[in-house]
Amino acid sequence: MKIAFVGKGGSGKTTLAALFARHLAAQAPAGTPLLAVDADINQHLAVALGASEEEAIQLPALGDHLPEIKEYLRGTNPRISSASAMVKTTPPGRGSRLLRIAETNPIYHTLVREIGDVRLAVTGPFTTEDLGVACYHSKVGAVELILNHLVDGPGEYAVVDMTAGADSFASGLFTRFDATFLVCEPTQRSVGVYRQYVGYAADFGVRVHVVGNKVEDASDVGFLREHVGDDLLTWLGRSGYVKEAERGRPRPIDTLEPANRAALETMRGAVDAAEQDWVRYTRQAVHFHLRNADAWANDRTGEDLAAQVDPDFVLGPEALPGPEALLGPEALRPGLLQQA
Repeated sequence: MKIAFVGKGGSGKTTLAALFARHLAAQAPAGTPLLAVDADINQHLAVALGASEEEAIQLPALGDHLPEIKEYLRGTNPRISSASAMVKTTPPGRGSRLLRIAETNPIYHTLVREIGDVRLAVTGPFTTEDLGVACYHSKVGAVELILNHLVDGPGEYAVVDMTAGADSFASGLFTRFDATFLVCEPTQRSVGVYRQYVGYAADFGVRVHVVGNKVEDASDVGFLREHVGDDLLTWLGRSGYVKEAERGRPRPIDTLEPANRAALETMRGAVDAAEQDWVRYTRQAVHFHLRNADAWANDRTGEDLAAQVDPDFVLGPEALPGPEALLGPEALRPGLLQQA
């Protein structure tokens, strides 16, 4: 199940994404597929998961390997002329390489690292070369491509920390999730972001669960209920556990306050109850690809990218290759991602 954490900057969405991922890792049976992705160019998720600042800076970035990721995902899809003709919205088709959350593949081997009990991939921060000439969408394009090629199911979790505010609506990335948690403080500004988000999301059938954060008393809960109504799923209170973690003293997740731990379990219940609609998921991917093709991508690539759409292809478990086609241990050879 693909899970997004969104909200106003400073609302605590990265903290909650980390807590939720760690809760899943601790509560789920051993070996349950789990992958966290930092799709926010501010890049705080690794530290929130327990990495030091130095460790976080050294993590390999998806955005730095976009050409190789494209070449790998392209596979033998005859509708895609080259990796350079792929854009962030290019949908998979017959011949494309599909991903599982937990598997052996060169993307994960090269770009995913384990932080505590959580496997993490990061988009990567802006560099000096990016300033003034690139927007954050050029970085998160790798995340959109990966999610468009990811086949997951119940009991499997991809936890994605998104950019702050409503910026994710600048692409179709907001439709790539089975559950969206909007982290909302009991403030007018935070509620304003909620209104923006649900207003856009409603047109695409995106279900938004509001998770209150930094809630101190019943009046805070009442404020959230007044402004978000039935979208309020649960809430977390002020946390000494989180304060210690933010001071560089992380503790085991089972020492989180019981009420806050219960809120995380409520969130997991909402994720597990979500139904995956692969037909709609594929249709929306195609919709945004065609819009991007018309708006800029055809001119950028010099091709009609509508031709990349495989009209008979539906992403989902039935599109996965048989066991004989899955990658074997040779996928771990150093440099294979660059050679793909």
